[in-house]
Amino acid sequence: MARWSYPRPSSSEITPRGVWLSRRSLLAGATLGMAVGAGPRAFAAALHTRPGPFQAAEKPTPLEDVTHYNNFYEFGLDKTDPSTRSGQFRPRPWTVSVEGLVARPRVWDIDALIAALPLEERLYRMRCVEAWSMVIPWDGFPLASLLALAEPLGSARYVAFESVVRPAEMPGQTGGLDSLAWPYVEGLRLDEAMNPLTLLAVGLYGETLPNQNGAPLRLVVPWKYGFKGIKSITRIRLVEKMPPTTWNQMNPAEYGFFANVNPEVDHPRWSQASERVIGAGGFFGGGRKKTLMFNGYGAQVAGLYGTMNLRSFY
Repeated sequence: MARWSYPRPSSSEITPRGVWLSRRSLLAGATLGMAVGAGPRAFAAALHTRPGPFQAAEKPTPLEDVTHYNNFYEFGLDKTDPSTRSGQFRPRPWTVSVEGLVARPRVWDIDALIAALPLEERLYRMRCVEAWSMVIPWDGFPLASLLALAEPLGSARYVAFESVVRPAEMPGQTGGLDSLAWPYVEGLRLDEAMNPLTLLAVGLYGETLPNQNGAPLRLVVPWKYGFKGIKSITRIRLVEKMPPTTWNQMNPAEYGFFANVNPEVDHPRWSQASERVIGAGGFFGGGRKKTLMFNGYGAQVAGLYGTMNLRSFY
């Protein structure tokens, strides 16, 4: 597959490459020790991650920021809740079902799935609908690879995703946003799901995916706002009709099904023309930069939408 080219993040939003590379060397040894001592087979598999076709030369947002500033409402409303309140969450054992309009439905053990599909490293921008951004090195496999194993039927038009419900381990599911129903659900059109950019991530920064970032399996769609990236996935269904999505159900006037990054269409309560770059000014700091259409991935995905009125499908 050919490498895609897209505008690079500015130097202010990335960490020094020497620091990143030296840290990854140390992590390889640490990861091996953890795998031998207790770890799931996924740890060993992650050691063999290969650079994917979308690997870029840019350096990522510091790991500390990526793992301590994020939204995961199953653990609470604050940005630090996922890192401070997810310690009791158990990402193993874990299964994910692939079902619906497919010829070969299956319930996968997460480690068997990781072993079946070669992992790739993808360095992607992430643009939150709240107008902040990061650059994250994910480890995972294309969603298309998993769907190909399931053999979608000709009647399949959409892919629906469902997250886990464990209120005993996920305190945000027992309170917080009263109108946010569980499980968290999301969806993509089938052609979006099959796009080579669409990733199922099982790790980041060369490590297995932390609890607070969606362990053990999350969706990454880099040209869409971050809330499309459903975490802790337990069920994937191929369906004929557009599936419901959590934020669209809660507030359809502010959160559309497609949720493509579009700096020309403001959120009803704030501008989307620019974004705060997390990590650019120290821990949780950030300068600002202009937001790019489709988060800079227009060359790869603009053709999916043809003449669609992107203002009407925020």
